[in-house]
Amino acid sequence: MSRPVASLSLDLDNAWAYLKTSGDPAWETMPSYFDTVVPRILAIKRELGLPLTVFIVGADAEIARNVPSLKDIADAGCEIGNHSFWHEPWLHLYSREEVEEEISKAENAIHAATGVRPRAFRGPGFSISDTVLETLAARGYAYDASTFPTVIGPLARLYYFMKAPLSAEERKTRKRMYGSISDGFRPLKPYRWTLPASELVEIPVTTMPLTRTPFHLSYLQYLAGFSEVLAKAYFRTALGLCKLRGIEPSFLLHPPDFLGQGEAPGLDFFPAMNRPAEKKAAFARWALSTLQKHFDVVTMQQHADLVSARELPVADADSLRQAA
Repeated sequence: MSRPVASLSLDLDNAWAYLKTSGDPAWETMPSYFDTVVPRILAIKRELGLPLTVFIVGADAEIARNVPSLKDIADAGCEIGNHSFWHEPWLHLYSREEVEEEISKAENAIHAATGVRPRAFRGPGFSISDTVLETLAARGYAYDASTFPTVIGPLARLYYFMKAPLSAEERKTRKRMYGSISDGFRPLKPYRWTLPASELVEIPVTTMPLTRTPFHLSYLQYLAGFSEVLAKAYFRTALGLCKLRGIEPSFLLHPPDFLGQGEAPGLDFFPAMNRPAEKKAAFARWALSTLQKHFDVVTMQQHADLVSARELPVADADSLRQAA
């Protein structure tokens, strides 16, 4: 009997992207930690023999000093996805013309840097709209991966607002970051968006069945800062519930999951940035090897191919417009 699958992805958000979202003007110098973090991530990928999908931000691909790191990612056999051009979590507020430019400009930059034209998308900060989905479908994307069905989205946003020195206008543009309570009840399993001229597969970032709380690596690293025993028990419970409920998890990584205290100036607000890099790397290795023990790990494109062959439930993209 074959084992269930789990897909593995990395949102390659750079230091400048987090600073920008937090309202720190230091982002304008486009600081990068790619030279430090990309080799660490690829080393663990090679050590464990893991497939990986990497969502790249277009603006990073246009900066010459970042290109060697991005080529290393492509050369390592990673699937390449589009994570927008400017990584603005208020992408859902863009006009149709702005969305088209954001996605196409990122495509072109990523293709120039890696030799791969992405056909997978994840919105920055899990930002999504009917306009984004319609644009992706029109441009021939295979799937979207922008939904994050967790009921603690508003709490995560409140935590973020408490940590980041934002103006009233900046808070307004970020008021839907991490979604609403109702977004937390979107499906955990893949489904299809119904669009005017086509359908598009959606692969959610998986959250804990029943409780709808996160278990992506950043959240686990945060819990591990209090107790690694607790974090490991929580992750095992999440994976056990996924198997029990027939959910093939989509497990998400972020670069700060592999960075330690003092290695990312200005990002102290990010969860677990007070932990040493060695401890975070060891915990990440444990989490990924645990995922590998229970599931056949695949790229997100492979996950999308598998579920596309099935009869999937559908969701109306118009519901996103009504929620905006």
